[in-house]
Amino acid sequence: MSELVKRTLSGAVFVAAVVGSILWSPYSFGVLFFLFCILAVDEFHRLVGSPRALRIYSFVATILLWATVLCLAWRTEVGEGDFHVFGFTFSFGYLLFLVFALLDEIWNHSERPLQNWGNLFISQVMIALPLATLAFLLFLDKWLLLALFVLIWINDTGAYCVGSLTAKRKNGNHKMTPHISPKKSWEGLIGGVVFTIGAAILLHYFGWFDTIVAEGTGLLVPCLFAVLVSGFGTMGDLMESLMKRSVGVKDSGRFLPGHGGVLDRFDSVLLAGPVITSFCWLCYLIAPLF
Repeated sequence: MSELVKRTLSGAVFVAAVVGSILWSPYSFGVLFFLFCILAVDEFHRLVGSPRALRIYSFVATILLWATVLCLAWRTEVGEGDFHVFGFTFSFGYLLFLVFALLDEIWNHSERPLQNWGNLFISQVMIALPLATLAFLLFLDKWLLLALFVLIWINDTGAYCVGSLTAKRKNGNHKMTPHISPKKSWEGLIGGVVFTIGAAILLHYFGWFDTIVAEGTGLLVPCLFAVLVSGFGTMGDLMESLMKRSVGVKDSGRFLPGHGGVLDRFDSVLLAGPVITSFCWLCYLIAPLF
């Protein structure tokens, strides 16, 4: 089987799994994305060479974080029950466990405590938390979460196509950050934004943004949604590229044949996810005021 066929098949399976988990039920989303999150956190620690104990601490912390977020997010969906109590209980447990993990460096005679502390926080704040907070977007409206992923994929495709075409010009194109990602260009970024805005407008007419669009605002909300996805998705991609370059690897792992690791597949979500979730909830809360 050729490399192109493997890449196409594995990519199709990944897209089907993500889309299916979002549309099927909150439980399928919770299970699949929790597994993605665990794999991404462990992948990061393997990249930076974290000791086994730190990887275990991050594993337990990620479980507590997801328990917290899912309980609080489920509370927003059902509007009753003791989910908020469990959520706050898990949140205190999560914070206390992080303190314990930090204090453990005092007794384990590590030669790089600052690096271990930094890697622990990076794994939680920059990887586990962004993926976990997607639950709040799902429980607001699953079509908004699906729109996030669809527009990220369209942004990547548009940026690649425009960037590749403009690179063939006599003087080439204008590189964004050649020291991090030599192939990314400003022309590609603009192309990705244009493609994403066009797709967002189309999704708007299919009703994907109805939950957060106030009467009389027209296309403002879906266009802002698209711009945020493109901008922060690109920055998340660059952030992960910088991390890989700093440790001297091309791919974060071998999760998908031809596509790299879990972090490679979710790099754009690491920044775009929290930003879009906050934006959507803000629009949802202020929409009745219009």
